[in-house]
Amino acid sequence: MTTSRRNFLGLALAGLAATAAGCAAASGGTTKTLRYQGWAGQVTPPELAADLGYLGDVTLQWVGDTISGPQDIQSAATGQVDFGGAFNGAVVKLAAAGAPITSVLGYYGVDKLEFNGFYVLENSPIRGPHDLAGKKIGMNTLGAHSEAMLDIYLQRHGLSKEDIAKAEPVALPPVNTEQSLRQGNIEVAVLDGILRDKALARGGIRPLFTDYELLGAFTAGTYVLRKDFIERNPDTVRTFVSGVAKAIEWSKTTPREKVIERFTKIVKGRNRNEDTDPLKYWNSWGVADNGGVITDKELQLWIDWLGGRGDIRPGSVKAGDLYTNKFNSYAKGQ
Repeated sequence: MTTSRRNFLGLALAGLAATAAGCAAASGGTTKTLRYQGWAGQVTPPELAADLGYLGDVTLQWVGDTISGPQDIQSAATGQVDFGGAFNGAVVKLAAAGAPITSVLGYYGVDKLEFNGFYVLENSPIRGPHDLAGKKIGMNTLGAHSEAMLDIYLQRHGLSKEDIAKAEPVALPPVNTEQSLRQGNIEVAVLDGILRDKALARGGIRPLFTDYELLGAFTAGTYVLRKDFIERNPDTVRTFVSGVAKAIEWSKTTPREKVIERFTKIVKGRNRNEDTDPLKYWNSWGVADNGGVITDKELQLWIDWLGGRGDIRPGSVKAGDLYTNKFNSYAKGQ
């Protein structure tokens, strides 16, 4: 059975409230070791920073992998890990539920090389937003980045809330989304990265729109830490944030083949039996501002979207209260 968008968001918010209730239990002293979750077959900005030697006396301790940004930041909020990353809508929801977290660095986003596309079959009658009523749109997670982009796309073309609700987002594993589109189980597939590039190479599909066309370049996700962790470990946080920021800029200024070569070395060196082939499709992390510096607008986008849907109480959170750039060396003078 397909999870409905409203039920999913209700369950997610209930989980966030439970997470917030448990945050007070997180405690500890000062540390130079940061526990974190990775992503199988991928290299994250902190992992690159550590490999480049940008973290100084701060070390990373891998505790396992995740496949979910919201789960990652919930783990940070409850003290299971020391930092976690997710799309900014999840950060806003977690903060609105009362979790004492602060965003410290943008780590992924959208640009001309790294984007999510909404694709239909070449011969599909779907040509624009008004054709999406009653159509199934396959995406990796409901209530997250892709559903927000769909709603914004429909809103900007003048569709009412009632008409927007007629589109049917459905959650599908990313590896199955293209096949579901080609088999006719869904009418629109959200694809990105290697899955997008391989699908386009096979042909027979065309883009309806992309999030880059919709909003231009923007940072979409941030790393968060608990406020009490930041208060106890300001020097560690400063070293971590500025080191990761430097690694992000290294990835922008280094030839792509050299970045991929470094990623491949890192993955092979950690001996976790991971496939390195997808790394060759890496293009960018899509971080818009230098060194992952965070701006109000990147969080306000999600505050407005969630508030408009009734998923958070209007005025319950303010963008400027959700983040700090004071630990990021790239923010000096801004």
